[in-house]
Amino acid sequence: MKLKLQMQGISGSDMNSTPMGERATICLFGRCNVGKSSLINAITSQDIAIVSDISGTTTDPVKKSMELLPFGPVVLVDTPGLDDKSSLGNLRVEKSLEYIDRADLILFVVDAGSEFSDDELEFLEKIKEKRCLVVGNKCDSIADEERKDEKIDIYVSALNNINIDKLKEIMSEVLGKEKKEKTILGDMMKEGDIIMLVTPIDSSAPKGRLILPQQQVIREILDRHGIAVVVQVNEIEATLKKFNDIALVVCDSQVFKEVDELIPQSIPLTSFSIIFANYKGALYNLYNAARVIDTLKKGDKILISEGCTHHRQCEDIGSVKIPRLVRKFTGLQDEDELKFELSSGGEFPKDLSVYKIIIHCGACMLNENQMKSRMKYANEATIPMTNYGISIAYMNGILERAMKPLEGKF
Repeated sequence: MKLKLQMQGISGSDMNSTPMGERATICLFGRCNVGKSSLINAITSQDIAIVSDISGTTTDPVKKSMELLPFGPVVLVDTPGLDDKSSLGNLRVEKSLEYIDRADLILFVVDAGSEFSDDELEFLEKIKEKRCLVVGNKCDSIADEERKDEKIDIYVSALNNINIDKLKEIMSEVLGKEKKEKTILGDMMKEGDIIMLVTPIDSSAPKGRLILPQQQVIREILDRHGIAVVVQVNEIEATLKKFNDIALVVCDSQVFKEVDELIPQSIPLTSFSIIFANYKGALYNLYNAARVIDTLKKGDKILISEGCTHHRQCEDIGSVKIPRLVRKFTGLQDEDELKFELSSGGEFPKDLSVYKIIIHCGACMLNENQMKSRMKYANEATIPMTNYGISIAYMNGILERAMKPLEGKF
């Protein structure tokens, strides 16, 4: 019996509790005026995207978070036409193509009544390694017997709502085939365990809330029926006296050294950044790259890359604390001896060859595809890439201890 699928708005409880980096990303690509915007409106049953007969109406990617049942939370992305010939068309297309790396599923929309163009065939070749559904839109403009192109997975009419439910069913099935039921802490905890989380509240901490990795780990501990004990550094000693059976300590990377000195060696210790590296599937390469910091020399350039955008405070970890620690560790203290560059959000430099090493954040705002694509670009450029937690632990001489809770993962 076919599963009946529904699309619900962002008010749903599952959607509200799912961070952007945990939602499957579905990207719609196609030429101008094949009906991408109409299709995303039909899928969501909402007027999300502007629809017009004027070529190039969609000028920037349009995103909508939805609940695709029974699969779960997804983000739909409507992109500008691949054949946009306007004055800014090339820039728009280039920006749109960045979403290929982010996509868990691509809907490649074509006009059901037209032959595939050379550009469309070239795009299909470009995405052949990705999960893709070729959607023949405007099927109501051709006879049933003409709907036989083997390259098209499903014929629909966004305008007249033909086969839209069937398309959503297929989307859910395709996404569900490789859906991984992963947990952030994995086998580092079991039901009933007490987990201490060290979350410093300093000038760089957001006012009135915890940062996303901390929220996610607390929620997972509760979901797995563990006990989360959240403290600041100066509360560790008193907390250890109250709890003599702490199973694991997870700390913010920037206080690794202080926490290491306070936590007995018998208690496993790691950081939010390190467990998220494992969760995103990038731990092995990030771990091995840390030792490149030993080889830094005068004139080298280092990329500090973050997956989110935020207002940088005076003691920001990426722009201030890590560069300071690297300078101290290498002995290259003068500003002109090491060059640091910053990238944030969806931006990631295309030319990585100018860097000696990349130090990335924990990537809580990036999905697994995005993180792996960044690793891929770094590997192709033969530029080592590590992350905040691993590099800080390495420079403080505690990397092996910080990695021990994840033995067998790297």
